[in-house]
Amino acid sequence: MCAYTDACICACVTSGLDRAPFVVPHAAMLPHTRALVAASTFAFVTGKTVAGIYDHLGQRRLKIAAQVKGDQLQGADGDRGTRFGGALPELYDAGDEAYISIEIDGMSATGFDRGSSHAYTARVEDECVQLYDHGEKSWFTYDVQDPNAARNYHRTRASRS
Repeated sequence: MCAYTDACICACVTSGLDRAPFVVPHAAMLPHTRALVAASTFAFVTGKTVAGIYDHLGQRRLKIAAQVKGDQLQGADGDRGTRFGGALPELYDAGDEAYISIEIDGMSATGFDRGSSHAYTARVEDECVQLYDHGEKSWFTYDVQDPNAARNYHRTRASRS
């Protein structure tokens, strides 16, 4: 973990001369980061394995999987060909080389994406995840794919209406 945790919002990069950290944050929370946070939240809250995510805003299926054992999460983002995971309260996205904090409270999670400097709130309702990106000031909805049924999601058709 970075020694400059409070000072580093994105990745802590040092200059060759004075070794002082500087930060290069993203302008917004990246869509794939929101999706991996949704998958992680669902896995931690329900204890169920995530086999994929459907992004309602992007209207597409994402190859994001996550599984929890104890307080440890292992995840993969097949679209980006990278892994993410870690132990509560800190996850690491190897593709972006960024940390994401996550705190679970009942059916909800709160945290901070250091890659974008945005806070988020996520909640599991009716077997889907709703994520509020505080930087975007918007809600994002994700359905979670059931690993035991190809292309089926945890929510039933009747519960979507």
